[in-house]
Amino acid sequence: MHPRAEEFASRARERYGLDVDIREFPEGTKTAADAADAVGCEVGQIASSLVFDVGEDQVVVVTSGANRVSESKLASHFDVEPDAVTMADADDIRETLGWAIGGVPPLCHETDLPILFDETLTAYDTVWAAAGTPQAVFPISPDELLSLSGATPADVTE
Repeated sequence: MHPRAEEFASRARERYGLDVDIREFPEGTKTAADAADAVGCEVGQIASSLVFDVGEDQVVVVTSGANRVSESKLASHFDVEPDAVTMADADDIRETLGWAIGGVPPLCHETDLPILFDETLTAYDTVWAAAGTPQAVFPISPDELLSLSGATPADVTE
């Protein structure tokens, strides 16, 4: 197993008592479509962790791979101007969360940030989320993911 995926598994166990079943795919799971193809599930079952700059802060949005985050809804949720919401810089994400784009898990971050949760994920019994690398994912129930991550359900998708 890749060292970063092992690190994620160790953190999940230590912080949450969660034994994750990490699956690695050499072809990669960088995009939701790639992950769904590799896992053999619907794109909607991919729980993508996206990081946005919202004003002076960063926010993680755990969204279904079938959805696109609406920057205007995100701005409205945090009561900022729409132009104050942008995708976070890759280097900033790595520094703040400790994970690289394509492998950002929905939990086990280096820094506590607000996490919003796309409730359309609850339509599935199991969703798949990144496990620390662009080649690793793990299955989890949406309810458990919501509970463990401390996320706030929010309608911020188009």
